[in-house]
Amino acid sequence: MSTGLRDRFFALSSGGASEEEAARYRAEVDANHAGPAAVIDGLSVSWHPTARFKSVRFVDAERIDAAVRDSFARPSEAAPYLAAVFADPLELSFRTFENILPLDHLFADAADFELTGREEVAEGAYTFSLRLPDPARAALEGLDALGLYVPPLNAASRGGDRFIFHSALLAEALTGAAAEALPEPLRDGFSHVNPVFRCNRFEPGDANFHRHLDTPYYDGARGHVSRYTLLLYLTGGSGDPVLDLSGGAALTEIAPFTCVLFDQRYEHEGAPYRDGRKVFLRTELVFTDPGTGHDPEIGALFSKACYLTGESVFAPELARHADDYYDRVARAHWNGLAPGAAREPFVHKRFQGVDFVANGYDFWFPRSGELSLAECAAITLMDYFNCRIGETSFRARCDSEVIEAEGTDWIPGFLRERGGGSAVPPFDKSLLFPEPERPVADAEMPCCAFHGMDGMDTTRSEEVIDCYTDEQEEAKAEVMPAPILVLGEEAVLDPDRFVVQGNRIHVLGKQALAPVNFAACQGPGLEPGDFIDTATTVGAVDLLVPPILFAESDGCYHLRFDFFRNSWTVAHEQSAVPIPVIRPLELSDLDLYEDYDEDEDEDYDEEEDEEDEE
Repeated sequence: MSTGLRDRFFALSSGGASEEEAARYRAEVDANHAGPAAVIDGLSVSWHPTARFKSVRFVDAERIDAAVRDSFARPSEAAPYLAAVFADPLELSFRTFENILPLDHLFADAADFELTGREEVAEGAYTFSLRLPDPARAALEGLDALGLYVPPLNAASRGGDRFIFHSALLAEALTGAAAEALPEPLRDGFSHVNPVFRCNRFEPGDANFHRHLDTPYYDGARGHVSRYTLLLYLTGGSGDPVLDLSGGAALTEIAPFTCVLFDQRYEHEGAPYRDGRKVFLRTELVFTDPGTGHDPEIGALFSKACYLTGESVFAPELARHADDYYDRVARAHWNGLAPGAAREPFVHKRFQGVDFVANGYDFWFPRSGELSLAECAAITLMDYFNCRIGETSFRARCDSEVIEAEGTDWIPGFLRERGGGSAVPPFDKSLLFPEPERPVADAEMPCCAFHGMDGMDTTRSEEVIDCYTDEQEEAKAEVMPAPILVLGEEAVLDPDRFVVQGNRIHVLGKQALAPVNFAACQGPGLEPGDFIDTATTVGAVDLLVPPILFAESDGCYHLRFDFFRNSWTVAHEQSAVPIPVIRPLELSDLDLYEDYDEDEDEDYDEEEDEEDEE
């Protein structure tokens, strides 16, 4: 049944199904409550859609556990290494909203691009024709047939379908062409074409992509900022108009392989073709500007927009606020940050007895003797990154309500009325790694399984203990630096990884895993590693984030941070770490001896003798 649901999804996605057939399929999906088949980067996934797993993504198949890898569909013949997975929308966070696909291999022949016939259609807006070799043209034309489109997050404000991909080779070819064809004033400071592309498809009758501003690309660490949007139309057609730049040009006819370049100050709207499929790529020109700086107010608003996008899965009314914030952020890069509405949205949440209020940049907690600053920081991080606790995402574990209010003066009193206990207790991680027994001389590894039944104590074998210690070290490399652990259905924290200095909370994490190598023998006898089992599996949540600012007032902790400040490297990793334990020798271990082949043993002895002679 699950395979049928998987295959019918892609069959129905190709179009042509009646509404009745589609409704029957949706009903079958909603009635299927199968659990996840794998976990990728902390995100639970299924190989077919279910009532829970409905958000399709494409990932490198090699990242899926080999035991279940073949169950996942490979719907794209041109990119067979990409497997389709279905994720739970409630588990998504700002790092997993978008699915950026690696497609560089398609553009190995992307060279000798030329932009010709430059025409200025409005101030700061130009059209070009793209000349390119036939193999590169075929690769671009073939993007539409890859079958990699997914519904956009902002589907309410835009029509059509979209997928996002990365290609440094395509960007490099366009960078060379742009450097030769740009008007002289635009060449000053031009660095490169952004290698992240959006491939958009519109059918006649689709809704317009509503009027909007493109949010500029910004990297303060490198002094990079985008100033011009680049559209590459892979198909031609006509519309009313196809592209409307407010106060500028209105293009009604587009030829295939036309490039449109316009200043990102332009508000614009796109419409489908009247007479066929519209497919185009969108990226931007990136410029080097050493004077580019970070505006904390803009960063705060962008952080709120991303947070509300994730929360809109639970509260759809937040989507319009997120869209408004994104638009204000885009305008702010050119005209300064304009004031917003007097009333703003806040989300009141209750997590395991702790009430807090958040907007994606500010997090407020009740100040009480039971709730530490480290715990407030841990809850903030788990909420923002939507960490998984057991089989459920953090946000799905919270009772939530949206509150629209003017200002923030109401929050301390609101939280005082509700009190708050402790939800993320401290935990001594050394308890996961007990010291092994002392080895004894008569507990050495036997030569084979048959001779191993003579009262062998695996917990006192020096070879088994060495193997156990190696595996402990591997687990410690991930567990000990993690500020937050997930033990079954409970989250705990390491207080030593949250360092409070002045008005900042520094969250310490790992920098790199320590490599651990294991030696293995080849014989038919018992291996020391045969007696190492998994005692439990711990979820290690490792984070690399800037310091979290905090203030204490009115009986309230107010935490504030900017994850989008580009002078900081931000990372989030959630992994499952097996904790080793030594198991005793069991009768089932004799199966090794029953399967033993004397001929193989003779071959092995001969090889061993040859190695000794060498």
